[in-house]
Amino acid sequence: MKIWLLLVLLLMHEALEDVTGQHPAKNKRPKEPGENRIKPTNKKVKPKIPKIKDRDSADPTPKTQSIMTQMMDKGRFQKPAATLSLTAGQTLELRCKGNKIVWSYPAYLDTFKDTRLSVKQHERYGQLTLVNSTAADTGEFSCWGQLCTGYVCRRDEAKTGSTYIFFTEKGELFVPSPSHFDVVYLNPDRQAVVPCRVTVLSAKVTLHREFPAKEIPANGTDIVYDLKRGFVYLQPHSGHQGVVYCKAEAGGKSQISVKYQLLYAQVPSGPPSTTILASANKVQGGDDVSVLCTVLGEPDVEVEFKWTYPGQKDERPVTIQDSWRLIHRGLGHTTRISQSVLSIEDFETIDAGYYICTAQNLQGQTTVATTVESS
Repeated sequence: MKIWLLLVLLLMHEALEDVTGQHPAKNKRPKEPGENRIKPTNKKVKPKIPKIKDRDSADPTPKTQSIMTQMMDKGRFQKPAATLSLTAGQTLELRCKGNKIVWSYPAYLDTFKDTRLSVKQHERYGQLTLVNSTAADTGEFSCWGQLCTGYVCRRDEAKTGSTYIFFTEKGELFVPSPSHFDVVYLNPDRQAVVPCRVTVLSAKVTLHREFPAKEIPANGTDIVYDLKRGFVYLQPHSGHQGVVYCKAEAGGKSQISVKYQLLYAQVPSGPPSTTILASANKVQGGDDVSVLCTVLGEPDVEVEFKWTYPGQKDERPVTIQDSWRLIHRGLGHTTRISQSVLSIEDFETIDAGYYICTAQNLQGQTTVATTVESS
């Protein structure tokens, strides 16, 4: 009995030692009256720094911020990068903030009045939507707001947005061309562009002459390659003439572009160089008479004609026929002749007077005149 009692006492003693070992006594000092009783922590607190809206607050020049956003999946929007790569067939939706938004997009979409393109103006933003996109849609998409005073509006340079979009399509490394052969005119006073644009951002593009067959290096001083334009001749001259084409390589595949005929233009740019000549300056009643207005100009510059003649107010019937053709003046120099012929049958007294021809191109206009009298 005594043995069992001793065993019980030993077990109780070990249990008490375990309990006291789990909760050792803390060496606390008595707190002084009024001392903060909140337990201090080592948590680091970051000081609040006021946000600076404009780093260059001293600069009064307004900062240009992009107003363009791109619609992503599930209704998300984000600002597009300077260049984007989309797969052909995707729907493109761009929005620009503002109540008077103007859009610019590849001319291809305007030329053919493409119904795949939709441009709308909402109360607070402009919207551009392109469905069933193709490689031919590759190009610059931009927008800007307008500042209007009455009916006069101008571009708001502080509110713009743009992005260049590559629409990649299987089997199309180059942006498709509407023709298989094109002409590029070389003018001595402005740059010339061979428009070999690609649909793949990473494509390697080279320029080649057809005869004699060789690669034309884009050395950066005479010829440069611009991803958004093509091969740019910085200072064109007659030695650049000939037939050229481009070659693109990407993803282990290569493709040849359409061919371009480079022609040197002799006539410098400017308002039309215009002359006027009548078949006769003195005409008898009942005779036929014609007045010819001729313009010599650049091969790729169109000319519009406008006539003023004596019988115009009386709605005198006349026939006006416009035409143009290219002429080669030797050494590869090419000039465009544009002509307009005004013809009158059965000359009458009201037909006598001044015949005025106004020719206009992108650089300006020129007016010439001659007289036709009754003999």
